[in-house]
Amino acid sequence: MRILVSLVAVVALYLLAWVGVGVLGLRTLFGTVLPYAALALFVCGVAYRVVRWAAVPVPFRIPTTCGQQRSLEWIKPSPLENPHTGLQAFLRMALEVLFFRSLLRNTKAEVRAGGRLIQGSSKWLWAGALAFHWCFLVVLVRHTRFFTEPVPWCVNLLAHLDGFLQVGVPAMTLSSVVLLGALGFLLARRLVTGQVRYISLPADYFPLFLLLSIVATGLLLRHVVRTDLSAVKEVAMGLVTFAPSPGEGAHWLFYVHLFFVSVLLAYFPFSKLMHMGGVFLSPTRNLANNNRAVRHINPWDYPVKVHTYEEYEGEFREKLKTAGIPLEKE
Repeated sequence: MRILVSLVAVVALYLLAWVGVGVLGLRTLFGTVLPYAALALFVCGVAYRVVRWAAVPVPFRIPTTCGQQRSLEWIKPSPLENPHTGLQAFLRMALEVLFFRSLLRNTKAEVRAGGRLIQGSSKWLWAGALAFHWCFLVVLVRHTRFFTEPVPWCVNLLAHLDGFLQVGVPAMTLSSVVLLGALGFLLARRLVTGQVRYISLPADYFPLFLLLSIVATGLLLRHVVRTDLSAVKEVAMGLVTFAPSPGEGAHWLFYVHLFFVSVLLAYFPFSKLMHMGGVFLSPTRNLANNNRAVRHINPWDYPVKVHTYEEYEGEFREKLKTAGIPLEKE
């Protein structure tokens, strides 16, 4: 049911955009109004979440560590597993953000016949997640050619390298193929693995179906459906220059693609996808573990009335004597 709800929601979004543009011709609504509204919601929502996270007090150093802390000179510390300085913490964060270092160490546990608990490697999840995120970044950078004039040389170079196989006309880009495969793998993992399927919610399936729809419609626009690229760029340039254009020559599938992207932008701040910003504000990752070298005092501490054992013993002295419980003060 959770899978079906997410799939039906994405299909309903597709039908909404198809009817809105393909039947009713509401190009201004789907090509201008909704993208601007989604972008505004994305910026305000992300800013709100980040400000709320940043306002949470973190008086103590609580980094998650799995290596030797810096202590005596003759004991070799682990600078990346247990960073002592800000630079070491920065390097640790860089490896986490760019290469998903903690996910690389992810292991899986299975109970085999006879009740034996077997632990093994789970590198496929790391590989699939890394492939998805990096290819998604490459696709985003390549799409900047629609929003810039002239197109930066680095974007043209990246597009050339991405399509170096020269398969088909226009050339099939490697990032698009890998991105589609990575999303398919991540979805299949949730569908096939029983433990993962058990804990998965519609909030886990919906982004995957939505991203698959974005990639699929993008590939259809590039390799199957004939559309006027000049009209597509006219719409994109109109959005960034605040001079909206209806893009009359663009195929209706382009507006479906743009609508899916708008939904993703609007959904982003309220979903688990916000881990993109949350990872930078996680105190278990971005802090140096220097508790032995620096004394950290909680500035929000307030006086608390306590009941000491001495007071407790004085209050119940006779009852403690009667019960035969030894006393500190006779």
